[in-house]
Amino acid sequence: MASLRTKLTVQLQKTLKELCDNGTLACDPPAIFLTPTKQASHGDYACSAAMALAKPLKAKPRDIAMKIQGALGNANGLLEKTEIAGPGFLNFFVAKEAWHQALAEILDAGDAALCSDLGAGEKVLVEYVSANPTGPLHIAHGRGAVTGDVIAKLLVKAGYKVEREYYVNDLGHQTDILGRSIYLRYAELLGRSFVTPEDFYPGEYVIDIARTLVEEFNEKFLDAPEAEWLDDFRERGIKWMLGRIREDLAAFGVEFDNWVSEKELTARVGLEGVIDRLQKAGHVYEEEGKRWFRTTDLGDDKDRVVVREDGRTTYFASDIAYHDDKMSRGFNTLINIWGADHGGYIARVRAGLAALGYDPKDLEVILVQMVSLSRDGEAVKMGKRLGTAVWLADVIEEAGRDATRYFFVMRRSESQLEFDLALATKKSLDNPVFYAQYGHARLCALAQKAVDKGVPEPTLGPGALDPLVLPEELDLIRAMDKAPDVIADAARAREPHQVVHYIQDMIAGFHSYFSQYKNTEKVVSDDADKTRARLLMCRALRNTLAGLLGILGVSAPERMDFEAEPGEEGGVTE
Repeated sequence: MASLRTKLTVQLQKTLKELCDNGTLACDPPAIFLTPTKQASHGDYACSAAMALAKPLKAKPRDIAMKIQGALGNANGLLEKTEIAGPGFLNFFVAKEAWHQALAEILDAGDAALCSDLGAGEKVLVEYVSANPTGPLHIAHGRGAVTGDVIAKLLVKAGYKVEREYYVNDLGHQTDILGRSIYLRYAELLGRSFVTPEDFYPGEYVIDIARTLVEEFNEKFLDAPEAEWLDDFRERGIKWMLGRIREDLAAFGVEFDNWVSEKELTARVGLEGVIDRLQKAGHVYEEEGKRWFRTTDLGDDKDRVVVREDGRTTYFASDIAYHDDKMSRGFNTLINIWGADHGGYIARVRAGLAALGYDPKDLEVILVQMVSLSRDGEAVKMGKRLGTAVWLADVIEEAGRDATRYFFVMRRSESQLEFDLALATKKSLDNPVFYAQYGHARLCALAQKAVDKGVPEPTLGPGALDPLVLPEELDLIRAMDKAPDVIADAARAREPHQVVHYIQDMIAGFHSYFSQYKNTEKVVSDDADKTRARLLMCRALRNTLAGLLGILGVSAPERMDFEAEPGEEGGVTE
């Protein structure tokens, strides 16, 4: 759906083109940018096009602005007036009727009110989480999961065709360590003691896996050589862990279209073929018995090994093949959500794409910083191999899915996040997610109050929205109208936190409006026309908020209990 800002931009572009075509402005039409004003006295939107044209036209900006102002008129009914300010700014005052029409369109559009055609159907692959199947997901994985999930949802709303993907690293040294860790616990459960090796996963989950193998095999492998049990223990461990990871992600509301196994991919595409392509292109050389990829020619800080002395390919070689496979599937853009500790890996992967003939700019990498969690006043350390991890499932169980998801995307992904469990579980307006959900519940309560009082279901009709004239009511319509722009901007920037800030600002406006007029200009009053108009406005606001929370994967409850602060009364929404 096009916002009023977009419609006005189109009208202004049309006007400028006409002025340029008929010679009134002897130049090419400039790019148009409308910015929301900060003061109501400056109108709703401002534009600096006249100043941008001053130099090529060798004219005064205000004179140019006057020509634009005269030709634009009321912009096909969108504007009440246009003022010229300062050196040549055009300040646009939107007509109340145009805001009312915008609200009517929001009500008619339903879920589509949040959508735009920014992506124009371009194909995007978002890969996220992709945690090694050697342990449960910890809270840093959780932040990456919700970041990727919300970015994918934003892109869909913005008109992209999106696939979500999890890359399963089910090959390599770490999975062997998992298999050996399971075996040591298996032997321990059968009465054998062991000295903990340096490479070992100590988590309780390893014992859980080992217990299933004791039940299945009893002492079959107790004294067997590693060659007889490692593959079996490793594969069963991976399968068990993937089941746990899928369960944790489902509980977190995170889904994937594709689960790509490194093992299956390697068998299907053959790493040697990819390496041969690199070599034929002149990017591979041999030294010290190894085969090196000359990534320094393509922006990396040093060359990388792709084949070891013993002939085994490196993880990097697998990653080149994986990204080659991604691009071969016809995606316009690849988005990888990685932990911040993988920042040094970006240049080499882009080098791999460039060497294979792809545009490395088609790969975007979003780095997600770690999460610090306070419990009983002390920071909880993370790390699967130290046995001190904070599992995502435990955080969800304590804080709830909604709060956990909301908190994880409140800050920029590249900023470190402090997760305050006390705040996340607090049932008060201090809790950001409670604040947003309480706004939705309050809107639902207003609708129910109207039903209880026998107020007819409000319907749109000629003049139905005319009573909405209070500045705060028009502000709420403005806030709702920009939803598709906010979502498009957040999708373009890959920044879920923009949606959180937008929700908080919009709900703050509603809470302020409700509190300011609850004893004077009530939503449900004896004035039937005002009641109908305000209920329609609240319905649109409720739908908008529910849609935005849905993008974040957060529920929109219709009723909420809340805790009172000292000197206040608690209760439920009403």
